[in-house]
Parts: sequence; structure tokens; C-alpha cells
Amino acid sequence: MKAVPRTGMVGRSTFLVDESKRISFVDEKMPAVLATPWLVAHLEYTARDAIAACLDPNERSVGTFLEVEHLAPTPEGMAVHCSARVIHVDGPVVTFQVDARDEVEPIAKGLHKRRIIDTTRFAKRVARKKAPKG
Repeated sequence: MKAVPRTGMVGRSTFLVDESKRISFVDEKMPAVLATPWLVAHLEYTARDAIAACLDPNERSVGTFLEVEHLAPTPEGMAVHCSARVIHVDGPVVTFQVDARDEVEPIAKGLHKRRIIDTTRFAKRVARKKAPKG
């Protein structure tokens, strides 16, 4: 690692809820809103990017745990602001407090853990899983 991630480091990102990030319900009475999987993905991206500068070229961080409450709907066309703050570091495991808000109110909060891994070892592990058994 170039530098050890430290408690208090914060990552922030913003994205727009567009057609590709919404869920449309079959019931026409329900408006199209931000889909939970896209919200979760952006919270993970924000945490990943928060510690990216600490990693060596052969390292990446991978998500290992996520617990998020999706608190409120966000309509298409609104911006969502995500943040991920490092709250604990235990060797290669970094724990974040994550949250998101739209232009009106908080929409999500939770915890996320990432593990710092060596890309070569990771690729070898994946290759072993893909290899024919026999």
C-alpha cells in the first residue's frame, strides 16, 4: 500500500437519476424512482474511490459486506449525493459509514466493508475456479 487508509477519510460522489438507474413499476400508479441496486452500486463506488489513492498499482479494494437502508424514493431527474467515511481499519479490511441524499432529504444510510487485495493473487483464484474440473 502506498499509504494505509485512515479513519476519517471521506469519499463523495454525485450522480443523476436517469432512465438507466430507475425502476419502473408495472402499476402505472407508481412513479419511476431510483432503483435500490443502483443506489447500492454508487455507494460502493464512492467507498472504493475514497481509498484508491492509498493503493499500490497491483492492489484494488473489493466489497465484502454491505448493510444499507433505502429510506426514501428519488424521482428521475434528481441528483443523488453519496458519501463514504472510513470509520475503522483492521489490516486489509476497511469499514465505511455510507450515506446518500437527494436534493430534498436523506435517502440511505448504512455500513460497508472493503478488503484490499493483490490483483495477481485474485486473478489466479478466479482462473482456478474457471478451470475445467476433471
